[in-house]
Amino acid sequence: MQHYFVPADQWTASEVYITDDDLHHISRVMRMKQGDQIICNRPDGQTAICSILDITENQVVTKIVKWLETNVEMPVKVSIAQAFPKGDKLDLILQKGTELGAVDFFLFHGARSIVKLDSKKVDKKLQRYRKIVKEAAEQSHRSLLPNVQVISSFSELLKQANTFDHKLVAYEETTRSEKSDKLHVTYQKVKEGQSIFICIGPEGGFSESEIATLKEHDFTCIRLGPRILRTETAGLYALASLSYHFEEME
Repeated sequence: MQHYFVPADQWTASEVYITDDDLHHISRVMRMKQGDQIICNRPDGQTAICSILDITENQVVTKIVKWLETNVEMPVKVSIAQAFPKGDKLDLILQKGTELGAVDFFLFHGARSIVKLDSKKVDKKLQRYRKIVKEAAEQSHRSLLPNVQVISSFSELLKQANTFDHKLVAYEETTRSEKSDKLHVTYQKVKEGQSIFICIGPEGGFSESEIATLKEHDFTCIRLGPRILRTETAGLYALASLSYHFEEME
């Protein structure tokens, strides 16, 4: 059954109204008709099976048939702070990171980032990134739609991280340190319901200065296995291991 994330102002007590790209998808791509059922998600995570009442040029009108009690979100809230990578790697990070359960993506320019996003193109880029996330969230039947935002500076990144229960940074040098904790030891310090901020560097990794600053702001350096991972792999490894630890170990 197709899933759609619908803004809060398009819900009433008994009906849901679908517009824009989702209207096109329902009417032109899926070629649905009156009586067909879909699943609609509210921004707060509530999910309902809805039946199509009418399809017009401007909207799809549906009625709420049944509220669902499903819970597919991770028991911990994981946000990925990703330094801008080269090429289309960010598309992969956003898509697969959404499938794996990330609740936020904070995009920033690291000292060694090769790509520098033009400030004039931020809004257009964000529209595209959010579309990728929305499609991935619908495909993977997420209850919540992850947020994507661009962080203007490293200091702003540190400020964002201050609201989280745990602040982690993937640092390749940690793989060579016998003193670093194994990943499962770090995860054992996290309780269900807490929030985790995971910082991932660009292709060249973090500079020593950036790592020193992160440590000064109470970030914990973590090793993501004994091998050096690409920037597009690191965050996905962290999300997958968190999912296994909190969802599959019980």
